[in-house]
Amino acid sequence: MTQSYKIAVIPGDGVGPEVVTSNLFGDILTDLGAAIAGGMGLAAGANLNPEKQYPSMFEPIHGSAPDIAGQQKANPLAAIWSVSQMMDHFGREDWGRKVLSAIEQVLTEGKCVTPDLGGTASTTQVGDAVIQALRFSDVQPIS
Repeated sequence: MTQSYKIAVIPGDGVGPEVVTSNLFGDILTDLGAAIAGGMGLAAGANLNPEKQYPSMFEPIHGSAPDIAGQQKANPLAAIWSVSQMMDHFGREDWGRKVLSAIEQVLTEGKCVTPDLGGTASTTQVGDAVIQALRFSDVQPIS
């Protein structure tokens, strides 16, 4: 095994193993996983500090997509999905589930999807569709 491939696989919660690696190799692995799973536009990621002693970071795997910035072509669902992960991390699993359910609703309806998923909707249109789905949510705001 080369030095660049050394990663630690640790037992998770029964769903699957967790992979711990450096940021660079984590980025490579998540990009590959996203591509294999169907596309970069749907993959969200988190760099977690489980002890919550330092900040954690939540982001779409594809990053800021500078090659299509300002063109309304980017799929916003991964960025929105990362909000779900952040809510889970903050202990608001109810909000995390609602955000994820809103994404699932938009995808299941299939009326408002970006070109990477075979649709014609813009970034803003997809974001607005998720907001509309969230408006029908019964989760109470954080007080």
